[in-house]
Amino acid sequence: MTTAQPMVNDRREIFGWAMYDWANSAFSTTVGTVFLGPYVAALAAGAAGADGMARFLGIPVAPDSFLPYCISISVGLQVLFLPILGAIADYSHLRKRMMQIFASIGALCTIAMFFLVGNLWWLGGVLFIFANLAFGAAIVFYNAYLPDIASEEERDRVSSYGWAMGFLGGGILLALNLAFYTFSDKIGVPGDLAVRINLASAGIWWMGFSFITWQRLRPRHAARALPAGENYASIGFKQLGKTFREIKHFPETLKFLLAYFLYNDGIQTVIAVASTFAAAPIVRGGIELDQNTLIAVILMIQFVAFGGALLWGRLAKWIGAKQSIVVSLVIWAGVVIYAYSGLQGESRIIEFFILGMFIALVLGGSQAISRSLFAQMIPKGREAEFYSFYEVSERGTSWTGPLIFGLANQIFGSLRYGILALIFYFIAGLIVLPFVNVKKAMDDAKAYKSSE
Repeated sequence: MTTAQPMVNDRREIFGWAMYDWANSAFSTTVGTVFLGPYVAALAAGAAGADGMARFLGIPVAPDSFLPYCISISVGLQVLFLPILGAIADYSHLRKRMMQIFASIGALCTIAMFFLVGNLWWLGGVLFIFANLAFGAAIVFYNAYLPDIASEEERDRVSSYGWAMGFLGGGILLALNLAFYTFSDKIGVPGDLAVRINLASAGIWWMGFSFITWQRLRPRHAARALPAGENYASIGFKQLGKTFREIKHFPETLKFLLAYFLYNDGIQTVIAVASTFAAAPIVRGGIELDQNTLIAVILMIQFVAFGGALLWGRLAKWIGAKQSIVVSLVIWAGVVIYAYSGLQGESRIIEFFILGMFIALVLGGSQAISRSLFAQMIPKGREAEFYSFYEVSERGTSWTGPLIFGLANQIFGSLRYGILALIFYFIAGLIVLPFVNVKKAMDDAKAYKSSE
């Protein structure tokens, strides 16, 4: 069903919208943050040659750098495809349908990770590239719904609520996976099989809970027919070309995107490589935590982050959205510095738990408020297209960060140098963000709307 006058602040629809974050966060936690990185690195190490390098298409790759490289490849593909998909969605009004298609592709690729064994270690990276690409595409259309379902004064709260639901959903599945992995040997399930089952469970969770979203989220307009002689690809390129010609009308929005691209690359890289860093041997610059301890820390982060996301929604009301993001970036910079210089003695496990609590406090808040702030800066009718640019550096899809991390690790032979390199992103974000004129960005977006 479609509605001529879209409803806003409808609690039932907002719950359905937030449940997609609950659904797809299983991919971020179980796959992206905890299980896939160490598992693929271990398989690649087992297939490595005498020089310690695994071979993918004949190219030597450090086993614990392979997945970060795959993250960079997936985001490179997003740079090419997401703006076109966003333009098609805005023109065609097929936002919900496209969200369904890409969510299903991502979930199916995740379920297929069950088949990662032995010399098929490389398949983990390939499946991750496609799953992560589909994850990012679906999130574009998901984010684009925020201005439709929430009024301006409610967007910080609704965005934070969505992130909080994501942490809760991802945390619950991770808790189940933690219990299963911990006791798998006692019930006759080998550890590697338990990991594969957990990976597949994330895809099943993603697919299953998405149906709540499909049931409650309303399409806003009837599908638009194509003009004679056109197809959606050609329309998408034309719409994108129009946006590039008109982007000069939104200078402050572009400035915010630059700041977001910088600091969010740092955030996403920390998330993506955390499990690899924590599980790696001390001689490689890691912390050498066992899998159960690592999962326990990540699980703690999920549930503390649930409250952190809601807290940052309130903080944005108290001191303003932009200022609340600045506070979070200062904390992120401190996290990176301590991860490089600390976590080396006998107390490293306790220190890692404490560091995880600081990460949890800012993890969802910095991203939720960024999403809702951006929603104020984009013109009506172009939501999916603008959010496609935003998504290029959204969670779990960093671009340059994983590449720099992987290269620093491979060149210097220590993961800590890769971690230290990420300080650049937070400092750069702190330099650019204060110069964003939020009021002018909002006025520019409204002026464009009124001139249509």
